[in-house]
Amino acid sequence: MFTLLIASALAGASLTMPACAHLVVAADGSGSFATVQAAIDAVPAGGTVSLKPGTYHEVITVPAGKTGITLRGTTGKASDVVIDYDNAGGTKKPDGSTYGTTGSATATIAANGFTASALTFRNSFDRRAHPEITATQAVAVKTTGDRMVFDNVTFLGRQDTLYADTAAAGTTGRQYYRNCAISGDVDFLFGRATAVFDRATITALDRGSNPNGYLTAASTRRANAYGFLIVDSKVVSAAADASFHLGRPWHPGGDVDAIAQVVVRETVLPAAIKPAPWTDMSGFSWKDARFFEYHNTGPGAGTGADRPQLSTAQAATFTAQRYLAGGDGWNPVH
Repeated sequence: MFTLLIASALAGASLTMPACAHLVVAADGSGSFATVQAAIDAVPAGGTVSLKPGTYHEVITVPAGKTGITLRGTTGKASDVVIDYDNAGGTKKPDGSTYGTTGSATATIAANGFTASALTFRNSFDRRAHPEITATQAVAVKTTGDRMVFDNVTFLGRQDTLYADTAAAGTTGRQYYRNCAISGDVDFLFGRATAVFDRATITALDRGSNPNGYLTAASTRRANAYGFLIVDSKVVSAAADASFHLGRPWHPGGDVDAIAQVVVRETVLPAAIKPAPWTDMSGFSWKDARFFEYHNTGPGAGTGADRPQLSTAQAATFTAQRYLAGGDGWNPVH
């Protein structure tokens, strides 16, 4: 009878024990899970998912309810852990419809307070191998959360690599990308989030054309003073001289209240950047957007009528801390 009571008590306790707050993923079976998504599904809010080295060929989603979770590579080297898939906007689903830009994402991360470190997100869609697909947007990551931190994370793709967005037009999505590497060719940093790219390495890939592409396509809401900030970073490119734009203003669906805001400051620019680095998009003039530079260097840097510059006084209000503070004083910058 006593044994039965103990067994009953233990069984009852197991029903109320919290889920494991630290889960390990390993493709070789040596972890708690073999897939990233299975661990995300199991981890509680505030928990950590550690990824052992390997390439995880899967599409993952971090839903809004998984607040405060951390996804981290175990070696500290981003290239050791790769989450990869190869859908494009024009890739057909089993039902014959296509994924579209948002649906093409290898990783969709909707949770507030999300942190990622020491890993790579990749969309490996190859447009040359699929000439039948004309909608070649291929997102590596779409983010819609607030207070998100990506530290030592690599984002690999071609068109539309990183979709830094918000949950809805009227919501804020503050996202801090520190010591990250991002590569792409067309609009490969885009969306309406308030996103800071601090000490980033941004690789503008050669398409063999002119224009070769566009680093940014922000769709910042008119009421939001802060869109994208690229600071203390380096843009690198093997593309031809004067073949890349810094950005163009994206107005999704012709939305007149999407007034792009981008500042590139104290960043090294390669010769591939055009002397007139901003350009129009879908009938909307870049001159109506909020594009500025400040103290950039390198062969692609410059000044003039086509390169609006912040004054020293203005530059003091366009810092990483100002972008991210919001109404709660959030400051992940260090």
